[in-house]
Amino acid sequence: MTGRVLITAGASGVGRAMAEVFALDGWRVWVADVDAAALADVPEGWCKTQLDVTDEAAVSALFSEVRDAWGGLDALCANAGVAGPTAAVEDINLQDWQACVAVNLEGAFLAAKYAAPMMKAAGQGAIVVTSSTAGQYGYPYRAPYAAAKWAVIGLTKTLAMELGAHGVRANVICPGAVEGPRMEGVLEREAAAKGMTRDAVYDGYASGTALGSFVEGRDVAEMAVFLCSDKARLVSGQVIAVDGFTVNPDPKV
Repeated sequence: MTGRVLITAGASGVGRAMAEVFALDGWRVWVADVDAAALADVPEGWCKTQLDVTDEAAVSALFSEVRDAWGGLDALCANAGVAGPTAAVEDINLQDWQACVAVNLEGAFLAAKYAAPMMKAAGQGAIVVTSSTAGQYGYPYRAPYAAAKWAVIGLTKTLAMELGAHGVRANVICPGAVEGPRMEGVLEREAAAKGMTRDAVYDGYASGTALGSFVEGRDVAEMAVFLCSDKARLVSGQVIAVDGFTVNPDPKV
């Protein structure tokens, strides 16, 4: 199946990689992103919308626009996320916790809420939610992020159960440490919190995987395209890590 895909946080990072691979596979692509500068740099031919995924009115308006422009939606990649604070749990304030959970969890919920009616009406569709290996393990110094990423797994499994009778599938991708600017920020903050160097934290993440490597955005994107394709027609409710097999989720030296 190729068709129409909407990707939140699709103008940069993993979302941009998803958009590029979907486009190469023949899909029509719509990216939504909070970053206006990143949106200005997307290729001609992609639809684009500036969006705060925690703003329900804006999310509702986006899906109405998609329905009016495209007549429906075949796939949703609920990819928006923020790293949140890197600190011991007692040092995290409630506002920072809430801001992290709002984007990572509520953003995915709102996207699914407004995608589901279109997909149910069509009797088919695929939803892919981006979680993290932080959604599979305890994750020191990243309490709000880990909590939200665990929660989206429960959300997605529930979507798979609710929507399966309507021909709609829902799956989770759990990337490992992905090369890029956001991870660089995490490395610096985690190094400061642990009294380590940035390079030591980086090496800890890489050596904590069986394949000894960070992940590239394209690795995650290829999995997303597969999960939205007919090749995965009976794959639903699954949690699939793209992480080189994490064997030690707490990088130490």
